[in-house]
Amino acid sequence: MGKNCLAWLLAACTCLAADAASAETFERITPAQAGYDADRLEQLRLLLSERGSEAMLLLKDGKVFFEYGDIDAKRLVHSMRKPLLSALIGTELGRGCLDLDKTLADYGIDERPPGLSEAEKSATLRQVLQSRSGVYHPATAETEDMAAARPARGSHAPGTHYYYNNWDFNVAGAIFEKCAGQGVHEAFAERIAAPLGMRDFTGRIVSLPDVAALPVWADGFRQLEPDVSRYRAYHFRLSARDLALFGQLYLQRGQWQGRSLVPADWVDESTAPASVTNADYGLAYGMLWSSLVPGPDQKRPSFYHAGVGVHMLGVYPDLDLVMVHRVNTEQPYSFNGGDLYAVIRAMHGARND
Repeated sequence: MGKNCLAWLLAACTCLAADAASAETFERITPAQAGYDADRLEQLRLLLSERGSEAMLLLKDGKVFFEYGDIDAKRLVHSMRKPLLSALIGTELGRGCLDLDKTLADYGIDERPPGLSEAEKSATLRQVLQSRSGVYHPATAETEDMAAARPARGSHAPGTHYYYNNWDFNVAGAIFEKCAGQGVHEAFAERIAAPLGMRDFTGRIVSLPDVAALPVWADGFRQLEPDVSRYRAYHFRLSARDLALFGQLYLQRGQWQGRSLVPADWVDESTAPASVTNADYGLAYGMLWSSLVPGPDQKRPSFYHAGVGVHMLGVYPDLDLVMVHRVNTEQPYSFNGGDLYAVIRAMHGARND
């Protein structure tokens, strides 16, 4: 056998051994051990089946006590891409270039002619991450509803108004890439996915004008609409299992097996409420994370992000709970936002209090 063939065989064996070792990403415990009622969790399982969910995972202290559906299937995470970028921002802070109080002008950010105004360029990176930049320029991957709700240019000064703004999110990715000297997807694969032991995200990324032509094997794509904006949207595909790993990392304040993958201070700062978005329900937005306004006795707020109103990654520190819910949104689906609220209520209703 030639040297090259032997090397290939050894590498293949190593990969197979690694796959076998990581076949069970999480330890399993019973619902009772997690403090949940098994019968009520079975009612949750029935609800998921009736409403059209594809997958759901519940972790207590990093251990799975409820699993439903295909947790291996990679699906577009949609707006849940924002917390992934937030983690990368945290990894780059303190390295010199990235500074939350630098302005868009400092980073050389401008737009298609006629460009940004001086007032718009005065927005800081912190305000961009909070979706409070006051820059209401059309954005790549902006939905019709977002475009219709977008305020008029110049209607709000930077820092004075919250608007869920894909332009902010896309520019945050561009600023990260400029400072890191590395692409968003490549940095995620190296700094987050590999250390966490993600099994399904392999970093195979393509550039496309839209999702319609996305190959089934791709882990994400870079989307640019040059007639709309200079800045790309960075889309990801992740499995329920890999999203749960990411949620567990944040539950542990960025610490993983003795390493700090994301600074704990950044986890706390980025998930804390910066803008109350619905006072009646206690909903807020931090920096690329949604959060719940904490009660007086809570040490850390619960935080989450949804995708097209049906996907969700939720982290509940006071309960030591991570929740992932997925729907196959890459084909026609019936699940809706109201169904997601029903799932969340059933999940919390299964707890033994």
